[in-house]
Amino acid sequence: MTAPAISRFPVPALEDMPEDIRTRILAVQEKSGFVPNVFLTLAHRPDEFRAFFAYHDALMDKPGNLTKAEREMIVVATSNANQCQYCVVAHGAILRIRAKNPLIADQVAINYRKADLTPRQMAMIDFGMKVSARAYEVGDDDVALLKSHGFTEEDIWDIAAISAFFGMSNRLANVTSMRPNDEFYALGR
Repeated sequence: MTAPAISRFPVPALEDMPEDIRTRILAVQEKSGFVPNVFLTLAHRPDEFRAFFAYHDALMDKPGNLTKAEREMIVVATSNANQCQYCVVAHGAILRIRAKNPLIADQVAINYRKADLTPRQMAMIDFGMKVSARAYEVGDDDVALLKSHGFTEEDIWDIAAISAFFGMSNRLANVTSMRPNDEFYALGR
């Protein structure tokens, strides 16, 4: 029996990838013990791979008032709303690890309104969900509510940018039929 395809588009062999992309993938493999399928799928288009991961890293790895776990909460909640299996599974694993909580990712993915979140985190995800589904409705009241929870303008930009970026990522993952790595399911449990 052959393993299911990780993408409906061609996935280049590691040795055929540009050196910078191959180096990044090998570094991820060394750190995590496997290569997340998003890296292999997006390597199909090297220039877009570079742009995607540059923006991803700028949003998800930067210092600021949002913790890395909170950033992942936004990803998991909005990815569920966009029905992106890959991102819910992969970022759910990252959320479990970053939050040091084996339950939080499932709670956020299934119904974040019933998850063990602080009022601040609930406001953050509510806003991310609004950006994801109805960005045209975002107004001054939304910003004021977030500020009342201690978010700065930079934090609000980050929440919106993470939601918007992963909206694009979710759509690509769905179109490519990107399959989550089996390893993600057990991480952080």
